[in-house]
Amino acid sequence: MTQMKLIIIPDPVLKAVAKPVDRVDDDIRKIFDDMLETMYEAPGIGLAANQVNLLHRVIVMDTEVREGGEGKKPVFMANPEIIWASEEPSTMEEGCLSIPGQFADVTRPAKVRVRYLDYNNEQKEYEAAGLPAHCVQHEIDHLNGVLFVDYLSGLKRNMMIRRVQKMMKGSESL
Repeated sequence: MTQMKLIIIPDPVLKAVAKPVDRVDDDIRKIFDDMLETMYEAPGIGLAANQVNLLHRVIVMDTEVREGGEGKKPVFMANPEIIWASEEPSTMEEGCLSIPGQFADVTRPAKVRVRYLDYNNEQKEYEAAGLPAHCVQHEIDHLNGVLFVDYLSGLKRNMMIRRVQKMMKGSESL
């Protein structure tokens, strides 16, 4: 497995719409594996292909790490699509590996059902509530060129982006 370089805001690839994959083959499985290693190293609980400069509709996630689970339980999704969302809202603090150090409350549907192709190219459905529901929606948003800061006011969003840019400039001069 190879660790991949994380793309940081305001890179335009983060606003691009990812393209569906034809099937999950060895090439996509390699991407899944590399993305998972990158996500764990960061550390994070979800990662979309846009965030590693690829425009494939693939995401990886593992919320067990954050929820105090006993081991890693990675979820690999190709071409994920939300096929049902509850009307009940849920608000949680979200962050993003591509917007380091920035967090804000985001309101999303409390529960979702997602259809996708798994690691073995089999069509599956994933039903989630709580943190896993927020995470999968956040990652699918990435595939559509939407960032969690897009749910915030323009002023708040621009402040966060400027903070990240300033932080990144500071780390480049080290």
